[in-house]
Amino acid sequence: MSRRFREDRLLVATHNTGKLEEIADLLGPFGISVTGAADHDLAVPEETETDFRGNALLKARAAARATGLPALADDSGLEVAALDGAPGVHTADWAETGSGRDFAMAMRRVHDGLRAAQAAEPCRARFCCALALAWPDGDEVVVLGTAPGRIVWPMRGDQGHGYDPIFLPDGYTQTFGEMDRWEKNRLSHRADAFKQLIEKCFSDDDGG
Repeated sequence: MSRRFREDRLLVATHNTGKLEEIADLLGPFGISVTGAADHDLAVPEETETDFRGNALLKARAAARATGLPALADDSGLEVAALDGAPGVHTADWAETGSGRDFAMAMRRVHDGLRAAQAAEPCRARFCCALALAWPDGDEVVVLGTAPGRIVWPMRGDQGHGYDPIFLPDGYTQTFGEMDRWEKNRLSHRADAFKQLIEKCFSDDDGG
């Protein structure tokens, strides 16, 4: 049985204001006050784990230890089956350049990798999002949300971000890059993870 969240404050271990606002909105109905990493001058720990769950836990544990508050952290990325799960935890790294991130370059890298592997269609892939909730006393909960689909080429759409223009979710004819962001957010790996986390830790399970 997962621990229920009974506190009135939650630290979200991110410096991304958009993500912080999204999470605060999701948790609004539960009367929880949400703060971010910048509010506590938290440094970003080095992500040294080999999977999304490990990196999310690493960040949540570090934030909870540093502040004495329960902390929520996430780690997410794209896994392509024919590339043995790459880019995986290196999803953002594939876009790094000397002058910032170039996701068009990263998407070409995926495409070139699939061509080199002579991958058969459909090129299965999924977005993953691990959410870790850690309490200062050592309790923790981790969930993994996914959005299954396939890789398409050429890139389609200028909505979203990251690898969205080459990802076609199962059951849809538009890539994440072509979808209205509200539609995409409803289908996303992060939405799946949050649904699980809310059911495990935030929803009222006794009917009261």
